Amino acid sequence: MVSVDGLTVEFGGTTLFKDVSFVINPKDRIALMGKNGAGKSTLLKILAGVRQPTRGAVSVPKDCTVCYLPQHMMTHDGRTVFEEASQAFAHLKEMEAEIDAMNNELATRTDYESDSYMALIEKVATVSEKFYAIDMTHFEEDVEKALLGLGFKREDFSRPTSEFSGGWRMRIELAKLLLQNPDVLLLDEPTNHLDIESIGWLEDFIINSPMAVVVISHDRRFIDNITTRTIEVTLGRIYDYKARYSHYLELRKERRQQQQKQFDDQQKQIAEAREFIERFKGTYSKTYQVQSKVKWLEKLEIVEVDEEDTSALRLKFPPCPRSGSYPVTADGVGKSYDGQPVFSNASFMIERGDKVAFAGRNGEGKSTMVKAIMNEISHDGTLKLGHNVRIGYFAQNSAALLDEELTVFQTIDDIAVGDVRLKIRDLLGAFMFGGEEGQKKVKVLSGGERVRLCMIKLLLEPVNLLILDEPTNHLDLKTKDILKQALNDFDGTLIVVSHDRDFLDGLVTKVYEFGDGRVREHLCGINEFLEKKKAEQQS
Repeated sequence: MVSVDGLTVEFGGTTLFKDVSFVINPKDRIALMGKNGAGKSTLLKILAGVRQPTRGAVSVPKDCTVCYLPQHMMTHDGRTVFEEASQAFAHLKEMEAEIDAMNNELATRTDYESDSYMALIEKVATVSEKFYAIDMTHFEEDVEKALLGLGFKREDFSRPTSEFSGGWRMRIELAKLLLQNPDVLLLDEPTNHLDIESIGWLEDFIINSPMAVVVISHDRRFIDNITTRTIEVTLGRIYDYKARYSHYLELRKERRQQQQKQFDDQQKQIAEAREFIERFKGTYSKTYQVQSKVKWLEKLEIVEVDEEDTSALRLKFPPCPRSGSYPVTADGVGKSYDGQPVFSNASFMIERGDKVAFAGRNGEGKSTMVKAIMNEISHDGTLKLGHNVRIGYFAQNSAALLDEELTVFQTIDDIAVGDVRLKIRDLLGAFMFGGEEGQKKVKVLSGGERVRLCMIKLLLEPVNLLILDEPTNHLDLKTKDILKQALNDFDGTLIVVSHDRDFLDGLVTKVYEFGDGRVREHLCGINEFLEKKKAEQQS
């Protein structure tokens, strides 16, 4: 369907990838994987036609529709949420006009036997089939389903898009793309602004759709659930696996082991050849063998072993000072904005050592409750912190609040006190900010690097209550695994707001569900909670 031939991308004297070729087939669901900086987003932009390669080509059939959701985008105001999502069907008016024009042309032409006449008939049939396959009589219902599935409420439909944050506007754009029913859908980190329920809805939509999908995502559960093929971008080339992500990891490990064996065997042969040359280079009777080995070495292509990320983030929270038995107690807590209640009469007790998740759709009050616990906002009811509670807090906007003009080292040096000041460079090195990396200014750091810097700040003082609001946004899969392990080993109390099911699985043992103005306690892990929710919705 879409053919990629010999793509090469070069900039600043560096080759990002070279001679990349592959085909996207109908109904393919492809995960585009590779370490940060490998060129995944660049490749997606080239597939979308918004960036041109240095060499090579992407061939897309004329009747093939490709839609692209970038990580960051500019959105237009002036319409309501429903009107903006309905723009997905604007192209149908163009299709209808095109069909009318072609039918008029067929009615006036008389060269019935010509190749161009037959080609026109074929084109009319193809476009008409596509047009009439879309049931326009139900388009309003389809728009409604998409918006509700992606987390909007019915009362949001008539609100101007300008009233919504960038994350919610991204959902509107995603709804538009899904409603267009494209042949190929390109998604760059689509789950970053979605909550757990919306991610589940998007998964079901993609799985039950006939379109081909190419996705970049750091959400392990999401890509494992929706993809059937994995293309890895590494060392300037690609490896194409007909396998979902978890199976690809096993196959990649086997491939690297084979490469390492071939490399070791080749290095042994090279050493033996060089030893032979050195030993017999002045021996007349061995001249021919020496020359043969020299030529062999000159022509030899060295086996390459795929890069492996050996940078090790060593994350360990300091031992906790002991807190009271109940670090957080809520009694009849409620919060309203402009007379609209977010939640009311929330009562719960979080015990020392609990690891709990705040879950629910965006806008139902998870971050609001966190701010109430942090005493950042006023609220109804009573919120008490237990004896000797010391809080470490990562807010959604923590990374954005860093002073961009400071270096990484200065950021930590400014707040470190006591003995830890003597270990700042060691601490930075443990978080992959060793050497020159520590002298980078915050303004040039990636989203993931900024989150890592915020994590260092959490480690500077021993705490016994960690409150983390969306800590995994912008983190790659490896760093998420390291953070999860550190939180499992943390001997204090944890409250985490996250939509990443894989991250929460095996980490939390209690879920507080925010929804319909209430906060409900579930004494189970995230998977059991989601299964219960699904059963409730189906009953």
